Amino acid sequence: MTRRLEGRIAIVTGAGCVGPGWGNGRATAVRFAEEGAKIFAVDLNPDALEETIERTRNVGGEIVGHICDITDGDAVAAMVRACVDHFGRVDILVNNVGGSAKGGPADMTEDVWDKQVDFNLKSVYLTCRNVLPIMEKQQSGAIVNTSSTSGMRWTGAAQSAYAATKAAVIQFSKVVAVEYAAKGVRVNTVVPGQLHTPMVEARLAGQRAGGDVDALLAQRLARIPLGFMGDGRDTANAALFLASDEARFITGTEIVVDGGMTARCD
Repeated sequence: MTRRLEGRIAIVTGAGCVGPGWGNGRATAVRFAEEGAKIFAVDLNPDALEETIERTRNVGGEIVGHICDITDGDAVAAMVRACVDHFGRVDILVNNVGGSAKGGPADMTEDVWDKQVDFNLKSVYLTCRNVLPIMEKQQSGAIVNTSSTSGMRWTGAAQSAYAATKAAVIQFSKVVAVEYAAKGVRVNTVVPGQLHTPMVEARLAGQRAGGDVDALLAQRLARIPLGFMGDGRDTANAALFLASDEARFITGTEIVVDGGMTARCD
């Protein structure tokens, strides 16, 4: 059986992870490799890429790691050139860089706000700015941007900049999808909910539960109708579908991966 992404070149940003396990970017790199894609894995932290590279090679995948500050326009342009120089083209772009900062407008500093905008939204703009001309020339390509259910509704914590920027990612994707539809490029969004990724232990428990990981996991689990938490592999499977030819008639929309959380009223 032909694998779903056989021979395609995929840039995955945020392909590292803050700890061992299945973060969204790491899981996407490995899952895409399982389906035949060649992976250009991008992260700011070289140590974070090590497990991703190892796991990808363990499934027989071809992967190249690249260190890049995805909020730096020159660095992003150089990253995309490096991918094309190595692989010759870009068929898939997965934008997975992002992260939250607590606070509402009154207690969040302007510096934190600006960094959230750069990290969660400008990063998506910069990669698309550099990849879209390549895909337009090819007359083919698929872009999958990663948002969050925080961009759709209140999810239990005041994180106004994160919520605003993740909502913007969804609308950005819709506008770009319509603009580039006639050029053979599809653009969609994956919207993960409250998954159990290494981010819970590394950052979120300290932000929201005084460092009590079990308390935070219990709070998050209580919101999920399916009764269990997914992880980065669930995000990866949604991204795989959107990047594959199975989604050839799908653009300008999103898949919510949240166990039914955003469908609830409470």
